[in-house]
Amino acid sequence: MSKIKISAVSYTNTKPFIYGIEHSELLTKIDLSLDIPTDCAAKLISNQVDIGLIPVAAIPMVPNANIVADYCIGSVGAVNSVFVFSKVPFQEIRTVRLDSHSRTSNNLAKVLLKFHWKQDVSYTTDPEAETDAMVLIGDRTFGKKSDHSYAYDMGEEWMKFTGLPFVYAAWVANKTIPETFIAEFNEALAFGLSHRQELLKELPVVTNFDLDDYLMHKLDFELTDKKREALSLFLSYIEQL
Repeated sequence: MSKIKISAVSYTNTKPFIYGIEHSELLTKIDLSLDIPTDCAAKLISNQVDIGLIPVAAIPMVPNANIVADYCIGSVGAVNSVFVFSKVPFQEIRTVRLDSHSRTSNNLAKVLLKFHWKQDVSYTTDPEAETDAMVLIGDRTFGKKSDHSYAYDMGEEWMKFTGLPFVYAAWVANKTIPETFIAEFNEALAFGLSHRQELLKELPVVTNFDLDDYLMHKLDFELTDKKREALSLFLSYIEQL
């Protein structure tokens, strides 16, 4: 059997999953690449890989998309790595610079600004543009909250808006994957999650950021029914943008 090609995110939030995969027999059965979220999605959409940990906003673009794991990158409220950083309070935001790394967080910002905060905003992807606010995600946000006048945690704001948790990325396949592989894959992911304390000892210390709290409490990795409900709701809001 040819190896199953998998693309995963290279951020800290995925390291428990990678730890589990690297400590399992699964490693001999896959080709694993680590990418930024947008590249994970692009590889899955273009059939360069079979499974990707992709931003959920990209799911509608994946041919034959099906979620293949019991786990995801999610949060129940604040996540502490997906932000709208702003110079002004949300009522005054008129211009936003989007993050080139993630389709989901950009869309989540648009959904929150339009439907939750009810602001009419223009967006740019120009990294040099002067804007009222910016979307920033992942490890590049660690320890940066105090650098900005306002830091809106989008997991927290989504919870205020909908009362639901949020799914930022899910393990999605673009073809039918054998059930035996999926079972082994879930087992490897679960192993990684149950060994987060060991993983934390291997990670470099980050100034002004609590990695233990982030990996053990802020991130919530179970793909629950509530998270699936939130995912459907989020995708329905994206269609209305």
